[in-house]
Amino acid sequence: MLSKSAARAFFLVGTATCSAALIGLTVDSFARIPGQTHAEKITPAVARGKDLWDSSNCMGCHTLLGEGAYYAPELTRVYDRRGPAFIRAMLRDPEKMYPGQRKMKNFHFKESEIDDLVEFLEWIGKMDLNGFPPKPDLVPLAVPMTAGTAFVAKAGNRPQIFNQMCIACHSLGGQGGNVGPALDLVGDRHDAEYIGRWLYDPLAVKVDSKMPKLPLSKDQIQELVAFLSQLKSEAKP
Repeated sequence: MLSKSAARAFFLVGTATCSAALIGLTVDSFARIPGQTHAEKITPAVARGKDLWDSSNCMGCHTLLGEGAYYAPELTRVYDRRGPAFIRAMLRDPEKMYPGQRKMKNFHFKESEIDDLVEFLEWIGKMDLNGFPPKPDLVPLAVPMTAGTAFVAKAGNRPQIFNQMCIACHSLGGQGGNVGPALDLVGDRHDAEYIGRWLYDPLAVKVDSKMPKLPLSKDQIQELVAFLSQLKSEAKP
C-alpha cells in the first residue's frame, strides 16, 4: 500500500514519463511524414488532383488513407490494383464501364482533370504506409516473355493488365467480378483471332455487347490474347 506522498510521486512521474513518450513519438512521426509520403514528388498536377478530389467530394463515397465513406471501393492502392488505363476509363464514363451496374455518377471531368486525378492517386499509391492496406490475395502475375513481337503467357498465371482491368468485371478460378461471363476455359469457346477482335472492339463483334471498348494498347491486347487463348480444358499450368 502506497502512502499519499508515494502515490503522488508515482502519479507525477508516470504522467511525466508517458507525456514525454507521447511527445517524442509525435515528433518522430511528424519527422517521418515527408520521407514516407515522398513529399518531394508533390507536383502541381498532384496538388490539382488533390483539390479536385476534395471539391468533387470523392471521400463522400470512397475511402483514402483510411478516411472517408465505405459506399464505394477503397482507393489508397487503386493505381497499383487497377492501373492508369482503368482509372481513366472510369473517370471518363463510369456507366460505360459498368452498364446498369455502376452507381458512380459521371462528373464530366476534362482530360486534363483526369490526368491530375491519376497523378494524385499514383502519388498516394506510392506512399510508405507500413503495409496499409494489405495487398489482395491474387494469383501471381505473369511475366511477359517476348519471342519476336509475340507475347507468351502461361495459363497458370495472370498478366498484370488482366488483374488490373479484366478481373473488375470477369472472374477466373472463382476470383473477380460477375458483371461479365466467367473466363474459365474461354480458349475452348473462342480462338485467338476471335478473342483479339473482341478485345479490340467488342461492339464491332456484337452490337448489343455490354462490354465497352477498353483503352488497351496493341501490346496489352497481344498479351491478353496469348493468355486467354490458352485457357483450355487440356491446358496445364
